[in-house]
Amino acid sequence: MHTMREVRVRLEPVVSADYPQFRRDIQEAFSVAVVEEFGDQGGEPIPSDAELEAAFAAPGALVFHVVSGDVRVGGVVLEIHPETQRNCLVFFFISPAFHSCGFGSAAWREVERMFPDTVVWETVTPYFEKRNVHFYVNKCGFSAVEFFNRFHPDPHMPQGREPVPGSDEFFRFEKRMKG
Repeated sequence: MHTMREVRVRLEPVVSADYPQFRRDIQEAFSVAVVEEFGDQGGEPIPSDAELEAAFAAPGALVFHVVSGDVRVGGVVLEIHPETQRNCLVFFFISPAFHSCGFGSAAWREVERMFPDTVVWETVTPYFEKRNVHFYVNKCGFSAVEFFNRFHPDPHMPQGREPVPGSDEFFRFEKRMKG
């Protein structure tokens, strides 16, 4: 009988000296799906440096490396809101070299363990990111609760600004933990 070994990871806070590399790592991970779907877009990386800086500086933001052993295999940016416990998974990535190894699921379990008072987790992902949709719904237990598109635009997204080239369609997911 074949058994899967349990993948273990830990979340380590990103220190200021690590932010430049962390930005490059997240942009590399996000670019894979964009290039597969739309081809090489050239120009500004996705997400942009400005978008990442805003996420890192947002109220309640926590930024972590996902680490297995001594290897950084990904990262996560969260917004924790102690007053409501409606917390956000802002950015989450596993480096492409470590896809399909169980690190994403292990990292999500660690996030949930670290923030046990969370009532609802929320995140968004582009419609074309089938890998992400599968991960959030089938692996992590999120439910799609809203679909942003030209008929129902995201009220938080500046009009005329597509965060991913060729796409203004996003799913919003929630995972209810309590209550």
